[in-house]
Amino acid sequence: MSEQTTTPPAQENWTEFVENMNEQMVEAFEANVEAQSQFVETWAETLAEGTDDDRIGDGVEGYARAYQVWMDAAEEMAGQVAEEGGDVSPEDARDLWLSSANEAFKEVMSTSAFAAVTGETVEDALELRQAADENAQETLHALGMATERDIREVGDRLVELERRQHAIEEKLDDVLDALDEE
Repeated sequence: MSEQTTTPPAQENWTEFVENMNEQMVEAFEANVEAQSQFVETWAETLAEGTDDDRIGDGVEGYARAYQVWMDAAEEMAGQVAEEGGDVSPEDARDLWLSSANEAFKEVMSTSAFAAVTGETVEDALELRQAADENAQETLHALGMATERDIREVGDRLVELERRQHAIEEKLDDVLDALDEE
């Protein structure tokens, strides 16, 4: 009889679990690198679209600081994996990447280039919203429906009528008081 060495089911499950966790960590790392790459491309396109030289320089410096944050996080993660033999908890990995993402975005968002681009974007969005509101009001009016403008006008007229009625009531009270005194 030959002795067969079999791995206990619990150990097989644990090995499978650890392999799955390691694969997920690698996938998360790759996803973070891809997200950072997309961020860089978007940032570069945005900077090229209409900021002056000073803002471009400030934006590039902000990006360089953000990039360094990402690289420091990657080195820290690699160090943790090496120290712990690949047994880094998913929570620790998540916390490191979330913290690094927050710090990197702070570096970028604190630049004058980011402020300028954000301001332009908000301005464009407000103009678009105003145009859409005007279009909606005109469409409703053309369909014979009450628009916000119409309702406000009716409200303003109602307030004015109430004010006039109150003034007339006060004058009438004065006249009645004068008649009672006679």
